[in-house]
Amino acid sequence: MALGLATLVILGLLVDFLFRKLRVPGLVGMMLVGVVLGPCMLGALDPGLLAFSADMRMIALIVILLRAGFELHKDTLRRVGVQALLLSFVPATLEALAVTALGPRLLGLSYVESAILGTVLGAVSPAVVVPLMLDFAARRKGTDKAIPTLVIAASSIDDVFVIVVFSALLGLYTGGQVNLPWKLAGIPISILSGIAAGSAFGWVLYRTFRRFNPRATKRLLAILGVSIVLVGAERHVEEFVPFAALLAVMAIGAIILEKSEHMAHELSAKLAKIWVFAQIMLFTLVGAQVDVGVAWQAGLAGSALVGLGLLARSAGTWLCLLGSELTPAERLFVVIAYLPKATVQAAIGGAPLVAMQAAGMATGPGQIILAVAVLSVLLTAPLGAWAIAYSGNRILRQEGGDPAAGAEVDGAAFAAQTPVEQVMDRDPVAVRETDHLRTIMEAFAAGNFTDCPVVDPQGRLAGLVRMASLRPLLASEHAWPAVIAADVLEPAPGVLTTGVRLDEAIGRMEQAGLREIPVVVAETRLLVGVLGLDVARQRRQELALEWVRLRAGDSARQVPPVPEP
Repeated sequence: MALGLATLVILGLLVDFLFRKLRVPGLVGMMLVGVVLGPCMLGALDPGLLAFSADMRMIALIVILLRAGFELHKDTLRRVGVQALLLSFVPATLEALAVTALGPRLLGLSYVESAILGTVLGAVSPAVVVPLMLDFAARRKGTDKAIPTLVIAASSIDDVFVIVVFSALLGLYTGGQVNLPWKLAGIPISILSGIAAGSAFGWVLYRTFRRFNPRATKRLLAILGVSIVLVGAERHVEEFVPFAALLAVMAIGAIILEKSEHMAHELSAKLAKIWVFAQIMLFTLVGAQVDVGVAWQAGLAGSALVGLGLLARSAGTWLCLLGSELTPAERLFVVIAYLPKATVQAAIGGAPLVAMQAAGMATGPGQIILAVAVLSVLLTAPLGAWAIAYSGNRILRQEGGDPAAGAEVDGAAFAAQTPVEQVMDRDPVAVRETDHLRTIMEAFAAGNFTDCPVVDPQGRLAGLVRMASLRPLLASEHAWPAVIAADVLEPAPGVLTTGVRLDEAIGRMEQAGLREIPVVVAETRLLVGVLGLDVARQRRQELALEWVRLRAGDSARQVPPVPEP
């Protein structure tokens, strides 16, 4: 299995690089790698890896949802609350109704069988959508109107709604004992119980972290462990009360963000590094679940049904956004963002066939449902991911100024007005006031800097420890255990807030002769990053060039990542 895992990682990194060069989201290439290597084509994947596939996909999905939770500010959610609630069920309902009405004519299914197929197709894929929305949020595109947050929140609840209705319809069809009113009432109950459980666990984790003050890596492992336990316990809890575990995972991140923004940013930055590996596992293994032969059986009729269902879904999405502050172009982007299908369809597409076999019923309808579900993944996941990236870069306005929106400025001016928040290192190496000298020296070894930031227990910047000030102590190793950061810290000679413009920041650093400078939140002095002078100068040049590309119509190209200082 180790060799198969290494093969997936190498090929995933390679196709991610190649597809990004072609201005196509890397996840499209990763899914295609999974399809080609999967059991339905070359069969080159290790059977042990495939047996472990469901668990690995779930862990990767948990990483996505935790990252999303760390971006869900309470005030932002309040702004998009009504639209997010409508988007969580209206588009899926209209798509399912369209499939129910057209299924008997196009595929020869009964109305009940078509309704089951409609619920299978009705879910949007958070595995495809959420990473793209997080990328837009990181680049501050659409954040002035909270568009990425709107899509993340709505798509997560959408899946809960669809899966509950699907299970109720399948139980009725196969002759199971289903209390339909209780099932429908279970939708809001599962949402509320998931949010409540996640909030409770998030609060307990936060208090534990404040009490024992572990390193960020240990905090992250604890959060991941609790999240995996919650997801694993979902089917046991549902015997007593409806429970949406994935919403609980997002709620953990949101509660920690509300309690300590510094802690949330620190954990989110580490999750972003884990995501480099997790996304390869998620998208290649989702691709490996796709049976091209089964999808081919659905033919033109299945493709037509998927397309018509998406039209109904798009109409529902547009209706949900009427009366919002979004422009027509931004509404179109949300419509596009609500199209891709992958994880839910791969997970439940084969369930009707298995249920029909277990009930001794004819399996023909189940095979058709599976074929159309697989076809929907093939048609919408790659094209949808590309369309989201392309349209988002062209449509969404960058908070703080976007030349693609028509601002009459030159490239240098655009770069100058970029906030340092978009350029800084969001995962700075820092020590706490109570850390001993050995820990401080380890921090200097881990980071390429001359001054190490020191934070208090709340994450506020307390000062800096200078390497020059430590040199007299280094020869007295016996004194190291007695020295803590609070003993040797000095006031920071300069501090930036997140809203300071890039040119102003560079000017301050050059004037003070600083190679790096801490970045804090203005109101609370929470340390949220460090800006390096070389990185700032290089990024200013890149942004000026990016402005030229955008003005030339090359807005599908993603903004190049900030190099680590």
